Amino acid sequence: MSERPSAMVPRIVRVLLVLFFAAQIVLASVRSRPHAHAEELAPPPALPVLRCFAAGDPIPFAQAMTLYLQAFDNQPGISIPFAQLDYDTVQAWLTRILELDPRTQYPLLMASQLYAQVPDEGKQRQMLEFVYRQFLVDPERRWPWLAHAAIMAKHRLHNLPLALRYANALAQHATAPSIPHWVSQMRIFLHEDMGEYQVARVLLGGLLDSKAVQDPHEIRFLMDRLEQLKSAEKSSSPSGN
Repeated sequence: MSERPSAMVPRIVRVLLVLFFAAQIVLASVRSRPHAHAEELAPPPALPVLRCFAAGDPIPFAQAMTLYLQAFDNQPGISIPFAQLDYDTVQAWLTRILELDPRTQYPLLMASQLYAQVPDEGKQRQMLEFVYRQFLVDPERRWPWLAHAAIMAKHRLHNLPLALRYANALAQHATAPSIPHWVSQMRIFLHEDMGEYQVARVLLGGLLDSKAVQDPHEIRFLMDRLEQLKSAEKSSSPSGN
């Protein structure tokens, strides 16, 4: 389906839409007694509508949507609990922004650093899953946010299987030479944390044999960890007790 030419979109319509977002930001800043409720955040327009209004220049439009979402959540003089928001609607906004500007990283930062910090495990998990799905769209650029999600799953949710799921996805899909080695090593140490010493030992041995790691200090560190895994595996086996 071909996009509607920008010439067919009246200039006044595009100006009015930009003014609408600007007005929302201004109103959010001057309300004397703002009351933020989940239902106040309306679902974003459909993607074809947004593309039509963007008129071939979606990046500034995506930035305007980001500012609107931020202004809604961070109003002067009050602290709006993110946990009160409808996270399905929040996720829809973040998705629309990424669809308009796939190269932007900010929606993933907002998902992992803002909305995933609420004291609600279900909503934390929803945001981490959102990051996971978006990582699969562009692993070589979005890997830092899934790595952060894996750390959160381990330390905030205390969910090692979930952290391992994310770490396995990183090892499988984030394979560009520019990506640090520790990203693919995360799953090894998560297996160790779960007491799966044999799996961790095999993975670490395979990594060393592959010669992917060239730094002598990193090789020495990994070899020391391999010896520790061998000792832990031996002590945890029935014959070692």
